[in-house]
Amino acid sequence: MIDYKKRVQLSLHVLFLLLLASCVNTGKAVYFNGVKDTEFAGNAENLEPVIQENDLLSIAVTSLNPEASQLFNVSNVSATQTSSVSGSTVQASGYLVDQDGYIQFPFLGNIKAAGLTKKELQKTITAELIRQKLLLDPIISIRYLNYRVSVLGEVARPSVLTIPNEKVTLLEALGLAGDLTIHAKRDNVLLIREEEGKKKIMRIDLTSDELFTSPNYYLKPNDIVYVEPSKAKVAGAGWANQWLPTVFSALSLGVIALDRLVR
Repeated sequence: MIDYKKRVQLSLHVLFLLLLASCVNTGKAVYFNGVKDTEFAGNAENLEPVIQENDLLSIAVTSLNPEASQLFNVSNVSATQTSSVSGSTVQASGYLVDQDGYIQFPFLGNIKAAGLTKKELQKTITAELIRQKLLLDPIISIRYLNYRVSVLGEVARPSVLTIPNEKVTLLEALGLAGDLTIHAKRDNVLLIREEEGKKKIMRIDLTSDELFTSPNYYLKPNDIVYVEPSKAKVAGAGWANQWLPTVFSALSLGVIALDRLVR
């Protein structure tokens, strides 16, 4: 009987150690751990994104002559599907920047758009309309129709997000994706950004307050955010999922066998 009790106690100890090994360090699961009341200067560095190839732009032209202005409000792409933040699919029409970086604008022909900001493209179109005496005091309004970021990995809803207001922070993007899961690696979030034909890889620590002063606080069009799984989840997926059922079954059978032997 004493030997049986010792073996049952040993089995319980093994189970306890297995459960203890799966415990999570709560300090690593908290955003901005230890941050106190403070202020951070707003980081407005180069928030104006640069137009790139394959961008879809909405360009609206108005002037003192509405009828004349209407001739310039005909897009060259009429039925492009885009995914909205809510997950729905909408139809968008606009000007597609081709592989050479140009848009085909009514009466003006090819206009170089890639490499310019929206303000610079507005000035270019305005200047051409005035130079060719096509409109008097034209007003040009440009918006992105495919301002999107991708959030992948350990989030509740991995998705490609289209941002209507053309401004989104990393935290807002994670919130739109349903926030990080408990298994997310918060101190090493990966940001992939393409600029000037080059892909840049950056690491972000969400447990530190350095994010608030980082140039990566605001995301740019076509950014990809990848949240890695924690080592505990990877180890658990590789070991626990394969061996824990076997271990628990063996322990259960051992306890039953010991109980019958003692009887």
